[in-house]
Amino acid sequence: MSTPLLSVRNLQKYFPTSRNVGFRKEKLQVKAVDGISFDLMKGETLGLVGESGCGKTTAGRTILKLIEPTAGEIVFDGKDITKLRPGLMTPLRAQMQIIFQDPFSALNPRQTVGKIIAAPFEIQKVTPEGGVKKEVAALMQRVGLNPEHYNRYPHEFSGGQRQRIGIARAIALKPKLIVADEPVSALDVSIQAQVINLIDDLQKADGISIVFIAHDLSVVQHISDRVAVMYLGKIMELAKTEDLFTTPHHPYTTALLSAVPQPDPRGERNRERIILKGDLPSPIDPPAGCVFNTRCWKVQEVCRSKTPELLTVGKSQVACHFPE
Repeated sequence: MSTPLLSVRNLQKYFPTSRNVGFRKEKLQVKAVDGISFDLMKGETLGLVGESGCGKTTAGRTILKLIEPTAGEIVFDGKDITKLRPGLMTPLRAQMQIIFQDPFSALNPRQTVGKIIAAPFEIQKVTPEGGVKKEVAALMQRVGLNPEHYNRYPHEFSGGQRQRIGIARAIALKPKLIVADEPVSALDVSIQAQVINLIDDLQKADGISIVFIAHDLSVVQHISDRVAVMYLGKIMELAKTEDLFTTPHHPYTTALLSAVPQPDPRGERNRERIILKGDLPSPIDPPAGCVFNTRCWKVQEVCRSKTPELLTVGKSQVACHFPE
């Protein structure tokens, strides 16, 4: 059995907050990520899915130590990085990169594209063979940008092109791990497929491991080897993509998949849709027991008192007392 590139164990990220109770302030915690565990193998793509507010983005940024974890363990390439100080993280940053959701806010509007893509070489004090300018031009060509636009500014590019600039910057130092945080959700549908295929091609060519965060299940199905379904800071189900989409075991996964439109009009009309009742509970005060119990149609008394562990059911790992 090969060693995972990334190993996450019981990762937690709580944000302090407060609310007014009478004349005093009550200190509370937003449980954004609440004890997730998974392994990511070399060259593998893990899709991280769930509805807005489930903690996907926070999980991705905590894994990269862009925000400090509250508890748990992060082991990257055999090294425990959980408690590493920012200064000691700098050399590792060359191996761990992120593609942001909004390509415009992720790029410095005062810097040229050439300067933006060259930044990793400057920060890590790396001089590529043939010089930085030649390498940046090669990176631009590789992601489908015209190297002649080296001196242009981000506002002179379209949304899809800006995301390609972000991808070029992320792959500049040949990282081992990339967290792609909803990299296509801010783009037009016509451009989404191009950017997804670009990420897929780069991943296969360089053997990069990717944590692909998204809420669009069709995108995740296309690009991921395995999928983890998150709800309210916890992983509900973790399985190979094919197994998850053909035989989902967790009621929440079943509900998510029932919402995916089908291209065949007859199939679309006849399919059974599961509409979840009620609102997403607050991460400040999540339900006791299984966090999904307030919206689950299979709920029993044990679900309200005992938190289910992530256990193997069929070919999946499922956190449910009564899996499908």
